[in-house]
Amino acid sequence: MFCPTAFYSVAEIRDIEHSALATLPAFTLMQRAGRAASDLAGKILGEHPGEHRVLALAGPGNNGGDALETAANLAYANFDVTVLMFADIDKLSSDAKHAHLHALQAGVKFIDAADAAAVLTSGPWNLIIDGLFGIGLTRAITPPLHDIVDLLNSLNCHVLALDVPSGLNADTGIIVGDHGIAVRASHTITFIGNKPGLHTGDGRDYAGKVSVADLNIESQYFIPAHAHLVTPNSFANALRKRPHNSHKGSYGDVILAGGAHGMSGAVILAATAAAKCGAGRVFAAFLEDPPAYDPLHPELMCRLAKDLALAKSTVVVGPGLGTSASAHDLVLKVLNTDGPIVIDADALNLIAADQDLQQQLAKRKAPALLTPHPLEAARLLASTSAQVQLDRLAAARSLARRLNAVVILKGSGSIIARPDGEIAINTTGNPALATAGSGDVLSGICGALMAQHWETWHAALGATWLHGHAADELVTQGIGPIGLTASELISVARAVLNRLTEHRSLGELSLF
Repeated sequence: MFCPTAFYSVAEIRDIEHSALATLPAFTLMQRAGRAASDLAGKILGEHPGEHRVLALAGPGNNGGDALETAANLAYANFDVTVLMFADIDKLSSDAKHAHLHALQAGVKFIDAADAAAVLTSGPWNLIIDGLFGIGLTRAITPPLHDIVDLLNSLNCHVLALDVPSGLNADTGIIVGDHGIAVRASHTITFIGNKPGLHTGDGRDYAGKVSVADLNIESQYFIPAHAHLVTPNSFANALRKRPHNSHKGSYGDVILAGGAHGMSGAVILAATAAAKCGAGRVFAAFLEDPPAYDPLHPELMCRLAKDLALAKSTVVVGPGLGTSASAHDLVLKVLNTDGPIVIDADALNLIAADQDLQQQLAKRKAPALLTPHPLEAARLLASTSAQVQLDRLAAARSLARRLNAVVILKGSGSIIARPDGEIAINTTGNPALATAGSGDVLSGICGALMAQHWETWHAALGATWLHGHAADELVTQGIGPIGLTASELISVARAVLNRLTEHRSLGELSLF
């Protein structure tokens, strides 16, 4: 069954499309795609169609045919529509030829692609439709089209990409090819099912606001999806109002272990996040020289890590830990516990450098959650951060499977993966999170939710969504993205968690 939050690979989309086409008349899906795109274009442009100039860029494949059909519909709706044709009409598919004829009949103006630069700069254009290349592009866009896309990206107007911004890999979110380029769209309407590449890697910078049109394909043609978008409904079952008859022991203990000399702030940040996101008791466990207390948050219990018994607690290890021998021993001690753990920062680096620690982690029976950024993930995979970023979904899946843990691969469109291959992509958050300490805050939220008996997968989904949404709310208030600090996220995350819980209890979670 179609689900707008489900992601499909290009191969899966091809299979769904092939099955549907076998039962439909020719041109049906292109006609539906053109109608969906033109309806969205009309909403983008608003009233008084005669006052709006639309330019469609039509390439040689069926994506170009979709652009032609969209152009025809807009012309029939009285928009002023021009098409730049980047294809030999005689070589178009039969469906695309049908769309071309439809556009001619609608009175669309056609201009040869040789004049593309002059046409693009002859604006103002109110909307440009990108139908150059679809999901099948396998090599970089090269001159002269490279220069046309570069010029398009410099214009100040709405750009609607059809299916995927041309030049963007729909599976990975990476710009196709070395020295490639992609259309930077303000809106993307993607057909049949959602694509992961629109929401991670470069995708969030290039796809703009994403809409999904299923083209009225019948539900039996949609295969089960193993990747989904994170929404509050993804972790709704874990949201529960607190009963009056409860106490601090009802909400678990969290131990935040790290804080080598000169890095104690990381532990305090993570511990504060854990306390404000609901853990019953929080211990800030320092590798050395613990302070007597934190004057800003005296409720945090500061201890020497080696003196703490780790049993019956959720342990977050890594913030500010360093990579000393004593840090290594602490990680080993944590891995030998029977309780839930969150592994972050230097703890990940220590595990990456030690096969024995990796084996110890992989054979654990208790829940484990890892929160690497791309470089930490690369070390664990004996790879490079560039290679990780080339296919973030594959990297996260590989880590989760190899280390028997739920993994949050941080970055634009954070990937959450579990050992069975299930994937989720988070779309909250913004560049404000590119600041020191924001990862420590995330690990603290993860620990708090796990201590409150959230299942590990739900804790990863919920913590990632909360963390990003807190940053989004702050930016909306004018606090960031430039200069936002990690500590500012914590109280907002607490407020969002409480609102979510209240809305869940009232059955109003869809308001988020």
